[in-house]
Amino acid sequence: MSAELTVAAVQSVAFPGGLEANVGEHVRLLEDADGHGARLAVFPELSLIGYDLRFLSDEANWLTSPSAQLAELQAACEDMGIAAAVGAAVREPDGTPRLASVLVRPGVPSLIAPKVHLHGREKELFEPGRRPTVVDIDGWNVALAVCFDVAHPAHAAQAAAAGADLYAASAVYVVGEERRLDLHFGSRALDSRFFTLLANAGGVSALGPSCGQSGVWGPDGHRMASAAGTGAEVVPAVLFRSALAPYRAPS
Repeated sequence: MSAELTVAAVQSVAFPGGLEANVGEHVRLLEDADGHGARLAVFPELSLIGYDLRFLSDEANWLTSPSAQLAELQAACEDMGIAAAVGAAVREPDGTPRLASVLVRPGVPSLIAPKVHLHGREKELFEPGRRPTVVDIDGWNVALAVCFDVAHPAHAAQAAAAGADLYAASAVYVVGEERRLDLHFGSRALDSRFFTLLANAGGVSALGPSCGQSGVWGPDGHRMASAAGTGAEVVPAVLFRSALAPYRAPS
């Protein structure tokens, strides 16, 4: 079990052109995260195409065969020994549509972590997940969340009950939501006594201009790291298990 984990909140800006246009940019940002020593890099909600649900009328913007469509990203993860959580619209093998965080890791197939709490028109396009997805990264339990999941305290509480050490969310927060953003992530961290991470979409999406502020919060609810602006940026942070120890019962 690792005493520390280096992570990166990746505040990416989606390019026009869908999956094919954005995979290469993900690899570039992943190389930046790897340069900071990150073992996990988390990207925003729908990072592979950008948050505009109109794009999903084109079937080419859906992830239907991760092994083929994300081959370049998978190869990069293999080469660097890093895990990447990227945002995508996914059709599962049985056709079920998911708005998800897709975890790409060395040596294993991609893992689909569906959004549990859909919002607005998303409910017309996707089926919700049932519970938070918790995965092992270097002996750390990492719960993957997607945007509106974070607005539901019960989602984080379920992740904590499943043993999460880090609650990592892909999201889209825009100008005017700065206070809401900080309250969500600080409160989830403080209530559940784990680290929280936000990878916010940069630039401008269909929801409006980004407010930036991707980063990491500690189990005391205080922010540890933050993006400097609203454009593309990699925000690294080193998480220490010793910071969790005061809030955990002895095993």
